[in-house]
Amino acid sequence: MPKPDDRSARRGTSRDLTTLGRDGPPVSRIGLGLAAIGRPAYITTNRAADLGVDRSVGTLRHLTWRLLDAAHAAGVRYIDVARSYGSAEAFLSGWLASRSGVDDVVVGSKWGYTYVGGWDMAAPVQEVKDLSPATFERQYAETRALLGGHLCLYQVHSLTIESGAMEDPPLLTALARRRREGLVLGITTTGPRQADTIRRALKVRVDGLQLFSSVQATWNLLEPSAGPALGEAAAAGWAVIVKEAVANGRLTPVGDAGGDDTPLGMAALSAGATPDALAIAAALAQPWVSLALSGAAGIDQLRSNLRALEVDAVDIPDIAEPAEEYWAARSARPWT
Repeated sequence: MPKPDDRSARRGTSRDLTTLGRDGPPVSRIGLGLAAIGRPAYITTNRAADLGVDRSVGTLRHLTWRLLDAAHAAGVRYIDVARSYGSAEAFLSGWLASRSGVDDVVVGSKWGYTYVGGWDMAAPVQEVKDLSPATFERQYAETRALLGGHLCLYQVHSLTIESGAMEDPPLLTALARRRREGLVLGITTTGPRQADTIRRALKVRVDGLQLFSSVQATWNLLEPSAGPALGEAAAAGWAVIVKEAVANGRLTPVGDAGGDDTPLGMAALSAGATPDALAIAAALAQPWVSLALSGAAGIDQLRSNLRALEVDAVDIPDIAEPAEEYWAARSARPWT
């Protein structure tokens, strides 16, 4: 596992700011992602305990607003959403419109997946991927209508080498047009070939214009394989956002790799921290990271995650799994 740099010694609150890449706006070192709370079903651990039985639109909107209130009060200044996160963009839009003093919030969203779950936890398909130019134009218009000027970063959702999107001239032309209009474009990655995707995206140019300037990738103590490629992206001036730092709940006290009798759990106990805080601290300690996302589904989880900013990421156990095994297990997780 890559060793922490001097950032691991930093202590403070989530009001500690960084920048979103070399020339981006100021953001907090921990952002809040709404993947787990913008729709009734997702793949995170222990959702029944986190959300309960009532997962109506109104209930999840209320929970989201309370979580956003707590996050902003704690200094969180970056919010991550996507078109496919159920009503996450709409929840965030309503919160932004109803609160004063939140003009400092920076928002990143994503296009490429369409939510088709119909608010039904038993729906056999929850989201559908389509990286076509038509989907980009439709979803960009939808996102912009909801988020307006708060939208800073728009990302290709789960870009992969296999998708062919980086070799699609009409799509690249459509993206470049928005890039020239001032939209910051990024990619998110998934799967065991994240590093290949990142390195390919670094080379994408349209008429000499570098198309992308941000990457949001999975990096955690179980799956750190993208680290070297993320370092290359940071060296190129890109923003580097870590997602799934607690491995969809696996690196929490209720997860299979974060319990008291696990190496991470014992290291956390020794450090006087919770496993999730230690896992996020390990991500923040990497020299190439801009910020890491909390995927908290409640205020207590958020507060626990934010304690990562008070933890020295030292003596972290090496618990990395082979990338193929990690992603196979992730793919098998049920939507609950």
